[in-house]
Amino acid sequence: MSSHIYVQRDGPRPYEHLRTGVSLHSHTLHSRESLDFVYRALLRLPVLAGELKKHVGPVDLSRGWWTPPLGPQEVWESERAQIEGLSLHPLISLTGHDNLEAPFALRHLADSRDTPLSTEWTVPFGPTFFHLGVHNLPAAEAPVLFAQMQDYRREPDMNRLGGILRELARRPGVLTVLNHPLWDERGIGEAAHSEAVRYFLQLYRDNVHAIEINGLRPWSDNRAACSLASGCGKPVISGGDRHALETNAVLNLTDAASFDEFVDEIRSGWSHVLVLRHYREPHERRLLRNTLDILRSYERHAKGWRTWSDRAFFRCDDGQIRTFTELIGPGARGPLNALLAAVQFASGPHRLRFLGGIVSAGNEVTR
Repeated sequence: MSSHIYVQRDGPRPYEHLRTGVSLHSHTLHSRESLDFVYRALLRLPVLAGELKKHVGPVDLSRGWWTPPLGPQEVWESERAQIEGLSLHPLISLTGHDNLEAPFALRHLADSRDTPLSTEWTVPFGPTFFHLGVHNLPAAEAPVLFAQMQDYRREPDMNRLGGILRELARRPGVLTVLNHPLWDERGIGEAAHSEAVRYFLQLYRDNVHAIEINGLRPWSDNRAACSLASGCGKPVISGGDRHALETNAVLNLTDAASFDEFVDEIRSGWSHVLVLRHYREPHERRLLRNTLDILRSYERHAKGWRTWSDRAFFRCDDGQIRTFTELIGPGARGPLNALLAAVQFASGPHRLRFLGGIVSAGNEVTR
């Protein structure tokens, strides 16, 4: 088992011998994302949060979700451009939350017809849950395997989880990654979540191929993920976890010519991770910029969902799904959008550093 982590810098590149860049773990408009993320992001901008609460009132966040603004082709093309800009051959795997819609859509296009069938699988586990990146499902078996995964998500049964993971690992081209392993998304407490992670790996480590270094988590989390991987004898692997305009901040490097060859390399225990320049910007500032990109308007949105409120959804008491545009009405949208526009103006290229000063800056030291 051997993991190498490179940091993008000016000057000679120690990874010149590796010809392929691999982008893993990107989200598109097909992903349903928790409203908790937006809520926590708004807390960093108290004025905007206060205005939203005033007009919208208390909301049961568990009944709502938002979708990233970009479609599969836009994400795929920007990831390809970033990798080719590094003089590398691109391999790209998009992973929507518990769906395969993005890769299936890309397979209809000539340039991306070889896109792996991949997903980010939500795996309930005791008091918490994990996200597994499951990449490169075999096309003929993908519907059946995916259905088994989603059956477990909806009705967790620990007696079946091991069997599903073994079935995935039995396919030589499938890559199973434990994404952002130490992120306590359920909020049960870091110690309890870390204990659950270790128990999960104790049970299923033979069927998990790598531990993710996540492009949107602070380096303290990723350093701990490296220790976790070392402790269980697994390589670390990149996962950008992009949700907006910013391209993935971590990539894998390989000499593989195909995704199948790359999977074989990782499953053999070899991984080369490249941390890109923009990852080393202050973490809170990056989150702020990404949040504003999520909230801004997109005139050419693939489904016509131009504004942030068109892309946020809520299941109402009558069972109907409505957008926030429908829920809050034009009277409230005006002040909210005006305030959001002012915040976005303040986040322009020459002003973001100042705006970033209102939140705590992260110390990103990548070694």
